[in-house]
Amino acid sequence: MVLSVCLKLYTFAVIALLYARKTSTLNNGLALTPPMGWLAWERFRCIVDCDDDPYNCISESLFMDMADRLVEDGYRDAGYVYINVDDCYMEKARDSRGRLVADKHRFSQGMQKLGRYIHSKGLKYGMYESVGSTTCMDYPGSWEHIAQDVQSFKEWEIDMFKFDGCFTEHEKLDKSYPEMGRALNKTGRPILYSCSWPYYFFAAGKPFNYTQLPHYCNMWRIYHDIDDSWNSISSIIKFYGDNQDLLTSVAGPGHWNDPDMLIIGNFGLSYEQSKTQMAMWAVFAAPLFMSNDLRDIRPEFKDILLNRKVIAVNQDPQGIQGRRVYSVAGIQVWTRPILPIGSHAVVFLNLRIDGTPYKFSISLRDIGLTNHKGYQVEEIFLNYDYGTLHSGDEFKCRINPTGVVMITAKVQGSNEL
Repeated sequence: MVLSVCLKLYTFAVIALLYARKTSTLNNGLALTPPMGWLAWERFRCIVDCDDDPYNCISESLFMDMADRLVEDGYRDAGYVYINVDDCYMEKARDSRGRLVADKHRFSQGMQKLGRYIHSKGLKYGMYESVGSTTCMDYPGSWEHIAQDVQSFKEWEIDMFKFDGCFTEHEKLDKSYPEMGRALNKTGRPILYSCSWPYYFFAAGKPFNYTQLPHYCNMWRIYHDIDDSWNSISSIIKFYGDNQDLLTSVAGPGHWNDPDMLIIGNFGLSYEQSKTQMAMWAVFAAPLFMSNDLRDIRPEFKDILLNRKVIAVNQDPQGIQGRRVYSVAGIQVWTRPILPIGSHAVVFLNLRIDGTPYKFSISLRDIGLTNHKGYQVEEIFLNYDYGTLHSGDEFKCRINPTGVVMITAKVQGSNEL
């Protein structure tokens, strides 16, 4: 009996040690796969006049509606579990004791009660602040209030925190992001930490040490805010490809590059472009945070967001970010290693806009698929089975303009999950 207990304790200790190493020195045990959820900002911005626009204003009703939709429409069960409040939820001034105060009209029940409603749905609750004295939309910021604000966040029972960095000197960013991370960890709550730290150095053209990020943050913004347009999506894809050596070196379980929100189901993307964003974010191993109106999303866009096979690529537990391995005349190929070992997800991307599907072929060997056992190949938007292909075989497809063909190529004969 004693031997059995000792063996169990030893096994648990080994697993805990490996788990801690895997999550980096931040070591909060969170985001071992890219987090998924819903975030207000891109779609709803800072609409605060609820008399003029009650359906779209930033209010407790909006977040409760989205929580309901995540549960009732299948998003939660697909992995989208965070509901994140962004800027503009506060009064314009702190209270007499210096504490943040929720807008008394738009969040009349208070932030803790909103969080408990979200938790009652089996979801997680995300919150926002900014490093400087004001937020990006001129609400009270956290400068010189970090400990006080973190106490409020603890009382509100949050599960995720996004820390922005508008209107702030870079020296303050370097001080505040680690300080906030330490304060969040001291709450005793598991709070996923999303940083905008490297973006503000990139935007200012200043050098930044990306290797420090996994020590402090679970995810971090690296590029400009996404807009509801194909131009925004394509510029993010270009940035990832042009900087892939740097970006892939710092991404992994517990710490992810964040290209910003999914805008699928809004106004700016076609059906093909929406599939492209979903496919590329999956290959990027990116956090999947929708920013859209789930109350009236069209079925074809909902189907993209709920595609379990694409989500499985995004959530692959190895956490290896994909790379661009081919780029000629507006046609790109991106690959990402997935389980079972030796397998890959592959995206064939057509950035051309010349109006007709592009006929493309390439050997698997030329894109790095060289396993001698061959691969079981499936297109995972259309659920089309290509059968078994070997490294010397040509893969042939037609790629719609600004669209993708996405396949999984799984090693034949493997018993791995």
